[in-house]
Amino acid sequence: MNHHHFKCLDYFCATILNMKKYFLTGCTLLFASMIYSQKTPPKKMVPVKSATPAPTLKNENDSLSYAIGLSVANFYRQQGMGKLNSGLVATAINDALANKKILLTEEQSNLLLMCHSNQQLCENVKSGEKFLSGNKKNSNVRTTKTGLQYEVLTPGNGIKPGPTDTVTVNYKGTLLNGTEFDNSYTRGTPASFALNAVIKGWTEALQLMPLGSKYKLYIPYQQAYGLNDNGPIPGGSMLIFEIELLNIKKPK
Repeated sequence: MNHHHFKCLDYFCATILNMKKYFLTGCTLLFASMIYSQKTPPKKMVPVKSATPAPTLKNENDSLSYAIGLSVANFYRQQGMGKLNSGLVATAINDALANKKILLTEEQSNLLLMCHSNQQLCENVKSGEKFLSGNKKNSNVRTTKTGLQYEVLTPGNGIKPGPTDTVTVNYKGTLLNGTEFDNSYTRGTPASFALNAVIKGWTEALQLMPLGSKYKLYIPYQQAYGLNDNGPIPGGSMLIFEIELLNIKKPK
């Protein structure tokens, strides 16, 4: 075999080796891409949310409903309640209109609304509740189902008045801080009234009192004048009375 033949053979062998190298390199890249594609799944296309169409007022009831919503929103914005949870507002309206179980009583709702605009009212309620909570631990104090508390200062042995009887009493009334707002002793004249014409705390307490007795009453604001001011008595005030039952008159 001559020199020319050896050169051809060398060229042929080199070509085969180069082709093999490129083939192996290509296979390696293909294999690597297959592994990567398995480890990294393709990203999912996220659908673009379309804007919620604005509600339309289809009839008179729709318009009235929307007008009521605007009225409520404007009122409470003026009261400084611009950051309300509108979802809960709608839930409360729907619950009330459908006669469903509500999450707050009417009393709790009124207290929250009034406290928002009158912080002192809240303080009156809280201080009264705190006092009553501690006072009921006193062994001399009795508490009824309504939350009324009383203490027997002087026991009596006479009859007890009925819910429509007229009673004659001497009494002294004070706020929790000791401020006196009424006193029949200092006026020098006992007071007479029908038991169905006074605050709930008095109506309940006096029916527990025998003629001739003297009680000290601790009346929650719910059994007194509620959340509204009444003369010298601020709204939400718990009241303290000393009452002496002098006479009972049955209705004719």
